[in-house]
Amino acid sequence: QVRLLESGGGLVQPGGSLRLSCAPSGFTFHYYVMKWYRQAPGKEREFVACVTSDGGRKNYAESVKGRFTLFRDNRKRVVFLQMHNLQLGDTAVYYCKAEGLGSSNEYWGQGTQVTVSS
Repeated sequence: QVRLLESGGGLVQPGGSLRLSCAPSGFTFHYYVMKWYRQAPGKEREFVACVTSDGGRKNYAESVKGRFTLFRDNRKRVVFLQMHNLQLGDTAVYYCKAEGLGSSNEYWGQGTQVTVSS
């Protein structure tokens, strides 16, 4: 059974930090590109960051560049999204997504809530 278990969300003040984790199971992790998306209330789901299957290349949305860092550990089968200097506009449900290389397989996690508020 495929699962993407996200954790690490919570309530934080502006300028604070959080680290989200995504622990996948049920598929060959190192064959998948891993991505994070987020969806704020009343808005479309948007891309946040992605990392290639080997962790060698990463890409970030302009809105999070310099503040968020994505990294993966293929041995431990986990992906992290380290978020610094969080702003009110970062408030959203954050989703982990896996996309198979050379296949149409894709899987979503259930989401974890991040709330930035003073």
